Amino acid sequence: MSNVTEPVPLPILYQDDVLVAINKPHGLLVHRSPIAADASEFAVQLLRNQLGQRVYPVHRLDRKTGGVLLFAFTEAMNAAMQQQFMNGQTHKTYLAIVRGYTPDTLTIDYPLRRDDGNGAGVLQEAVTHLKTSQRTEIPLPFGKHETSRYSLVELTPETGRMHQLRKHLAHVLHPIIGDRPHGCNKQNRLFLEQFDMNTMLLHARQLRFQHPSTNETITIDAPVQTEFARMLAVLFNSVLSRT
Repeated sequence: MSNVTEPVPLPILYQDDVLVAINKPHGLLVHRSPIAADASEFAVQLLRNQLGQRVYPVHRLDRKTGGVLLFAFTEAMNAAMQQQFMNGQTHKTYLAIVRGYTPDTLTIDYPLRRDDGNGAGVLQEAVTHLKTSQRTEIPLPFGKHETSRYSLVELTPETGRMHQLRKHLAHVLHPIIGDRPHGCNKQNRLFLEQFDMNTMLLHARQLRFQHPSTNETITIDAPVQTEFARMLAVLFNSVLSRT
């Protein structure tokens, strides 16, 4: 009798002959990286083994971010989709739980410096649109305050810079809960101590693009995952649709 544990299948959100999208778990790397030597599992390898064929990641999500992640089955489709991402022809929507009360709407137009590869230090244009979905105040003392305030926000990036959403939310003093190193360490510690929660509460909720083969508009939605859903219930007494 074998004691080998079979890997849990990655949740597939969309699949056709040339593209496949998964709901990437928080904490899973897209592919091998020299800066994450502690990781032994990667979305590319897991999905390849699950489907029994090669897959190419069309775009990236941070290791700590969950949600829609798109792959191509061929190099040609990968190139076509990557061109759409580079040209800003795709539409991405994220959800995040952040510290404090955010405004109803906000456009964050704040250039960011590259912190990867040969372009490290170069300043790049970066724009994020924010819309507040819910606000909450809970009876949890924090610092000199007797209560704690949080917001559930919808984020739409115009550009795709590394850690853009995390850096932009920190810049406007509404850091994403669970974010390290861009977030608030005191808030992160509070959530760990009070709720046993250390997941970064950033989720890629929707991806929309034009299919290169059919010209059809494809919309892929990803339900929030376990810890995000738990924090919605705890903080906002609400549950997002899981359909």
